[in-house]
Amino acid sequence: MWTRASRSRMAGFEKRAKRYPTDLTDDEWGFIAPFLPSVPTRGRKPKTDLREVLDALRYLARTGGGWRMLPNDFPPWQTVYWWFRRFVRRFLFRTIHDVALMLDREREGREQSPTAAIVDSQSIKAPTAEKRGFDAGKKVFGRKRHIAVDTDGRLLMVNLTTADISDSAGAQHIVAAIRKRWPWLKHLFADGAYDRTRLMDAAAYHDFVLEVVRRTDKQSGFKVLPRRWVVERTFGWMTRWKRLVRDYEVRLDVSEAMIHVALGSLMLRRIVHP
Repeated sequence: MWTRASRSRMAGFEKRAKRYPTDLTDDEWGFIAPFLPSVPTRGRKPKTDLREVLDALRYLARTGGGWRMLPNDFPPWQTVYWWFRRFVRRFLFRTIHDVALMLDREREGREQSPTAAIVDSQSIKAPTAEKRGFDAGKKVFGRKRHIAVDTDGRLLMVNLTTADISDSAGAQHIVAAIRKRWPWLKHLFADGAYDRTRLMDAAAYHDFVLEVVRRTDKQSGFKVLPRRWVVERTFGWMTRWKRLVRDYEVRLDVSEAMIHVALGSLMLRRIVHP
């Protein structure tokens, strides 16, 4: 018998059936749900479905569209943005990414906390950033992403700066802070741009072994260098998400959260749907 409740339930099923490729599957939602804020016991109960909010955020990161260009299948963009800023303050996306990363490492028979990492940077255009700089080497006016990844390319830490900050200066922040999140990390790989006295001193002070993988001039043409190709592949994973091809965010914390939304989704798909 058709009742108001049954009609509402069927409408929900039909809406859920109109899926986008970026939508959370039921298994992925079951993994994320425990990390979300609990429903308050007092006051007005929120009417927004947080699963639809997360679907909207993944859609934005994947397609590169603006907030006001969200399709009508999602909640209003103002609601999605309000929840997004609340999640950023709670470090929700970074937490989900790190937990998924550890589970993915454990799934492959490795320790949850890595012992080695590769450090590199990427200069990208940032047309709406509050502060920008010019990278004379890459001829890019914008921001620079300094990242550290494990030996399989999983993102361990990101440090966002203006593009005029050198690679070694940006890596000093990573060296100083990364062990708070990954305490067993000991060995770092980097290219010749990181062979600087201050960075070497900072690495030695924090008890890191910094190994510089240099390019050889004896062999002509392109050559895949050991360890270096891993971090370049991570940059490739990031730029598959069109929101990350350029840095469209005004704030650094929002830009970092979008990176964790993208790569956290990648880690989540790998552990839930191996």
